[in-house]
Amino acid sequence: MSGIITKTHNKQPMPANKNALIRYKTIDNCLRRRHRQWTLNDLVEACSDAIYDAEGITRGVSVRTVQSDIQMMRSDKLGYNAPIEVYNHKYYRYSDPDFSISNMPLSQNDYEVLNEAVDMLRQLEDFDQFAEMSDVIGRLQEKLLISKENRAPIIHFDSVPNLKGLKLLNPIYNYILKRQPIVVRYKPYNTDEMTMVFHPYLLKEFRNRWFMIGCADEDLTLFNFALDRIVSIEPAIDVEYKENPQFDKETFYDDVVGVSKNLNHRPMKVVFWASKKESNYIKTKPIHHSQKVIKEDENGTTFSIKVVVNYELYSIFSSYTGGIKIISPKFMARLMKQNLENTLTLYDDIE
Repeated sequence: MSGIITKTHNKQPMPANKNALIRYKTIDNCLRRRHRQWTLNDLVEACSDAIYDAEGITRGVSVRTVQSDIQMMRSDKLGYNAPIEVYNHKYYRYSDPDFSISNMPLSQNDYEVLNEAVDMLRQLEDFDQFAEMSDVIGRLQEKLLISKENRAPIIHFDSVPNLKGLKLLNPIYNYILKRQPIVVRYKPYNTDEMTMVFHPYLLKEFRNRWFMIGCADEDLTLFNFALDRIVSIEPAIDVEYKENPQFDKETFYDDVVGVSKNLNHRPMKVVFWASKKESNYIKTKPIHHSQKVIKEDENGTTFSIKVVVNYELYSIFSSYTGGIKIISPKFMARLMKQNLENTLTLYDDIE
């Protein structure tokens, strides 16, 4: 496809703007939560909060706007036909508890417009700046075809769609974009819940888990927060956004496997041996982009990588049980040996 194709078929009306879409989605999310009774004022407040989180707009949403949104969602103008009812002369809900605008099938026009967009993006894949878009474009194309043809997927992408915390991706992205300090409530695995004023710098994904990277307001200590452990986030009022000059978001994680790294961590050379079976796999899927082959024989291969030693690195080495031996540094070899011995004790009662 060489450009945008102008179509002559009739098109459905589109929402006036992005804020309208945010409001429709927010109202939908509220009405699906049937454990709570939603008044008109509750919906106005929820929409105002959502617009602020997404766009930083502080003037709020009017009652008249939300009333118009409800009428629009009830109508066929957008294809929603949402069964929104008022009960007890005060509260709003869906008469069909399973209804959601997100479950609406794509219209022919929706499909064609989205397909045009995917085709245009395909043209950018050969440019170095957009090389990493290939996976995203493939996902979009596959989802469109599944929706259009009502067929089983041909491509299965590794994902965890119901992973807790994914709904925080968009708000955090916007906070980073707008350089907005936030208040984070976070519950680590093994300690009490903590609250801090935080300056978000980066979102990072590792093995289908998302992390927010940034610094504490008090002393600019670097933290990475797993999104599935975040209890809540909200804008920090009257706090100036701070950058940490030691943190370069473009290069900071170049020498890391995973996300665990402090500002004072430095990479070191890690040498390890892999059996013939495991080395064949590791050659095709390197543990790190710095990976090099030191020597090779009929029994296996000795590799080196230059990385920061962290929890994720130990985890990856441990996944090759019996097929990898760390040669240096010695403290890593000793810890791996201790971890393996501890694991073996769990099977002492097995005959």
